[in-house]
Amino acid sequence: MEGKISKSGFKILSDNRSAGHQYYLSDRIEAGIALVGTEVKSAKDSMIQLKEAFGEVAGHEAWLVNAHISHYSHGNRMNHEVVRRRKLLLHRKEIDKLEEQTREKGLTIVPTKIYLKNGKVKVELAIGRGKKMHDKRESERAREMDAEARAAVRRRTKD
Repeated sequence: MEGKISKSGFKILSDNRSAGHQYYLSDRIEAGIALVGTEVKSAKDSMIQLKEAFGEVAGHEAWLVNAHISHYSHGNRMNHEVVRRRKLLLHRKEIDKLEEQTREKGLTIVPTKIYLKNGKVKVELAIGRGKKMHDKRESERAREMDAEARAAVRRRTKD
């Protein structure tokens, strides 16, 4: 599967669409990822899944946990582990801010997309607060009403 080119010219390797459904997303931060060996080649082939992934801060370091990067098809027996903790490359102030928000406010670090920027693999992190079931239904209802309104406007402009 080929990655999509976004409006800003980055090649999107993986997109976590379910994050917007499960969380209220706020602050977004760009971070680098420390990848090893064949992980980079697999990432460039868009063989990444972020559905179960989350970020955490432990010991003044930021980590991406449960991100699934498939084995590289042309790799040998020294291929990488598919699911492992990967270090996120952030400035100290950014890590401290993330740690404060997740510890005190009970928020979550959610990876929203992974993309290529100037040949380097980057991840976009968002601060998320979990939605309750009724919030998800409300969001779905609002989305349906918006779609119906657009359809009605289209029908009227055709006549």
